[in-house]
Amino acid sequence: MSARIARWGAWVALVALIFLCVAWELFLAPLKPGGSWMVLKVVPLLFPVFGILRGKRYTFQWTTLLIWLYFAEGVTRAWSDRGLSARLGALEVVLSLAYFACAIGFIRQRRA
Repeated sequence: MSARIARWGAWVALVALIFLCVAWELFLAPLKPGGSWMVLKVVPLLFPVFGILRGKRYTFQWTTLLIWLYFAEGVTRAWSDRGLSARLGALEVVLSLAYFACAIGFIRQRRA
């Protein structure tokens, strides 16, 4: 995988995860009717967006640790919830793993 493809793949997965989390907690399957404060879980994902877009290696490094929080939430909710919320949890797992794979691919291509 080239560094360019890995960078764009990571960016697409990150932005898709942001949109998924916002839609999930506001419209699709919120914890409370009408939306919930859980939508704030997207805030940590907003910090690395421009660093990922610019290809900053350090941003890729620290976000590989951050993304595991979203993976863990996705696994938990896919396992414990029912219906649409469980499917959204599974999608969160897939996007988290896609981001992680692309980030690791980018880091390996850009070794110092």
